[in-house]
Amino acid sequence: MENDIKKPDTERKTTCIFLLIFSLVFIAYYVVMSMMSPGKKLSDIKNEFGGQQTKGNIVDEKLFTDSTYLHLLKEKAFLQSRISMAETDSIYLTINLTDSTTNLELSGVVVHSSKMKKMRISKILRAGNEYVISSMFSTPLSISDDYATIKKEPLMIKMAPKDTSEYKPDIVPDTSDYEPVNYILEMDKGIKIYVYQEEKTKFGDRFRLLLFDFNDRIRNTWRSFKSIIRFKIPEYHPFIKIRLPKAEAKILYRAIPRKGQIAVYR
Repeated sequence: MENDIKKPDTERKTTCIFLLIFSLVFIAYYVVMSMMSPGKKLSDIKNEFGGQQTKGNIVDEKLFTDSTYLHLLKEKAFLQSRISMAETDSIYLTINLTDSTTNLELSGVVVHSSKMKKMRISKILRAGNEYVISSMFSTPLSISDDYATIKKEPLMIKMAPKDTSEYKPDIVPDTSDYEPVNYILEMDKGIKIYVYQEEKTKFGDRFRLLLFDFNDRIRNTWRSFKSIIRFKIPEYHPFIKIRLPKAEAKILYRAIPRKGQIAVYR
């Protein structure tokens, strides 16, 4: 009888130990794969934008350490990107991290300018191979998806009046004035641009921002988990995080087309 009682207890302990070991091994595997993610992203960028040297096109490696050359390289890349976007008939966004400005432009003309309050940039974009990163930014970034706390195009549904006697002018407040303005723009080159409102006008604004960031982390974790269980290194997304006045952040989000283009100068 005692043996019958001890047997289930032993099996239960063995199962718990096995699950504990499996969980620890999986966590270690997950951490290792996640740590390899930035290195793989940098390698992918180098392969795509690094260029190939040939016998007739040999570049002096000393140029890549010359500050004047690298500065001109960044300016050239930014101008190339702006020229490419100016050839379209659509409005686009330029982000200048050096002078802390964001500009809405149309055909090369600045139509609206905003000043950033704070910014953060991923180490890969800040301290990576300057030649490779500049080559990547020499063409515009295109928005592939976005997540926001406000609607892109606020809609109002109303019944048409039968005649002029029933007409009443619309006096409808913009509900986004009461909502925090935070959004994420996912770009086609794997870069994420985070835009947060600077003000904390209401008590709930800070909590809404924490919830917004938490949902983004959940999405990223789920994507990484799906890659890892397939024995693939998860994709790392270099980021640019900026803070703008609430009104300015809303103007930018609603002015840029859903699949709009962005140029970045670091």
